[in-house]
Amino acid sequence: MLIESGLALPLAGLLAGAAMGYAARRHHFCTLSALERRWYAGDDNGVRAWGLAILVAIILTQGLVLAGLFDPSQSFYLTPSFGWSGAVLGGLAFGFGMALVGTCGFGALVRLGGGSLGGLVVVIVLGLAALATQRGIIAMGRIAIVDSQAYDLTRVGATDQSLGSLMSAFTGFDISAFVTLLVVGALAAWVFRTAAFRQDRGKITAGVVIGVAVTFGWLATSFIAARSFDPVQVESASFVVPPGDVILQLIAVTGALPDYGAGMVVGVVLGAAAAAVRRHDIRWEACDDARELSRHLAGAVLMGVGGVFALGCTIGQGVSAASLLTISAPIVLASIAVGARLGLAFILEGSIRHAFLRIERGPAE
Repeated sequence: MLIESGLALPLAGLLAGAAMGYAARRHHFCTLSALERRWYAGDDNGVRAWGLAILVAIILTQGLVLAGLFDPSQSFYLTPSFGWSGAVLGGLAFGFGMALVGTCGFGALVRLGGGSLGGLVVVIVLGLAALATQRGIIAMGRIAIVDSQAYDLTRVGATDQSLGSLMSAFTGFDISAFVTLLVVGALAAWVFRTAAFRQDRGKITAGVVIGVAVTFGWLATSFIAARSFDPVQVESASFVVPPGDVILQLIAVTGALPDYGAGMVVGVVLGAAAAAVRRHDIRWEACDDARELSRHLAGAVLMGVGGVFALGCTIGQGVSAASLLTISAPIVLASIAVGARLGLAFILEGSIRHAFLRIERGPAE
């Protein structure tokens, strides 16, 4: 009955988003903060928490595939058409925009839950920029730069963008399971290599919750898609286009109920708000001056455009696509990191050229 009513999708997204928002606010799970502490303080715990989220998502998602509860071929991340130019250029733009804002789209929603009006501005502008890039005037540029330059992986014998499919095509044998085990083993060894991270319960909790929530998305949307009379997109967590979809739902009668992504956007804000209220951490904040506001606006546009070019954000590509072992995930993540480094050098050190100089790190706290 709930599925037929169309409410199952947004409610499932609301549940997953609330868990992610609460965990991120409670345990300070933030991509840019993790990178900053890695580069400027020598503290890897935040980056390892992201690695743990990816690890958990891979293990659980591949478990769903083995159990026959999720067909990964239904995900748009695994199409054989690989938009390499979008992965690189979009990732760079997203990372630079993230540095200008001080967080990613997911982080802006978490900030909004704690009372940040700057976060509200970022979410609105990011959503509008994403819509313009996906189906508006900027879409023409996206088609020329990304879609027309995409490489058809079937030309090398692969059936999709997964590492397992590519390596199987390269070797001539089906070694998908071996590739999955290799990635899981290497990632687990790196994540838990340091005692400092193994003792950081907050970061471990956040990583596990994010990974479980991403897997839940694949399970919930697959389950609903198989039982709904209406077409349902099989998806998981992403925070680039969904904020724009929420804006459309608020300002126009589209004739369709909110989808899973829209439910996640609202859920993250509510979950973060619940964590902030529990810790008495609600603070109404706005941009300090016009200069900071301009950085927020420019950064949000870059993230909206870049996120659509790259087909995802730090969560969408960084965890959701990574759970499917796509080749796009590491490329987009690396590009986001490079873009963020350039942006931080510009803001904190006065020039982009400092990104190419060695950082003098302070002691890890």
